[in-house]
Amino acid sequence: MHSDNVAIALVQTSAQRDPAENLLKACGKIREAASQGARIICLQELFATRYFCQTEDYEAFAFAESIPGPSTLVLQDLARELEVVLIASLFEARARGLFHNTSVVIDADGTCLGKYRKMHIPDDPGFYEKFYFTPGDLGYKVFKTRYATIGVLICWDQWYPEAARLTALKGAEILFYPTAIGWSTGELSAEVRRSQQEAWKTIQLSHAVANGVFVAAANRVGIEDELEFWGNSFVCDPFGQILAEASHHDETVLLAQCDKSRIGYYRSHWPFLRDRRIETYGELQKRFLDE
Repeated sequence: MHSDNVAIALVQTSAQRDPAENLLKACGKIREAASQGARIICLQELFATRYFCQTEDYEAFAFAESIPGPSTLVLQDLARELEVVLIASLFEARARGLFHNTSVVIDADGTCLGKYRKMHIPDDPGFYEKFYFTPGDLGYKVFKTRYATIGVLICWDQWYPEAARLTALKGAEILFYPTAIGWSTGELSAEVRRSQQEAWKTIQLSHAVANGVFVAAANRVGIEDELEFWGNSFVCDPFGQILAEASHHDETVLLAQCDKSRIGYYRSHWPFLRDRRIETYGELQKRFLDE
């Protein structure tokens, strides 16, 4: 029987143009995290490639792969060897002409527990994801791994409290957010950059507090074409207190200890789940409440 205290790690790196090089780097960082005691390790969004969604380019579809597929087979062998849980975000080729932004969860024995397909797909300057990805159709998922019951959401999902709530209600103890977010290079003032980054962090801290769960966001770093990724991967506890945080620009294996027994403590002292008025929330299924 495993302890309630689980060590997790977030891998924050830059990305090169060669997917094979990125996979090799990720495997090295996973080994580094495992050697430091991490039992659950999360890679950044679309870790195997640079962030190709800055433009609408048909050639980028060549990066897509099946799940399970070449990358997941390598990661399954590594998870089995190191006895760690892996969360890996990939460009999924589901069928000819049908693609998803997908995270696969691999248990500590190398078993592929399943996948989560990104539900909220952005379409903004520099983030043209609707050109590439079909919205997820698997719903919000939890995965009962050897070390914890986890939920996985992906980047743009992190702005939606409904996604965090539904995943927590399914039993997630830790919410993982593989992420690729940054600023347009040379366009924004330092004040705007700071406010955007703080908003990104605040919304995720609020998910931890509102749901009584740990939250872990793994971002990338470096400059890729017109985007400067802002790093700052972090882990927070169910009261929204930061347990560990990476820098803005350094490649990092960020470790944190999550004491799952604290979830019950927080939820009993701040009983938000008890006091929810679920019978009053039906209108959330509407796009907007017009008069």
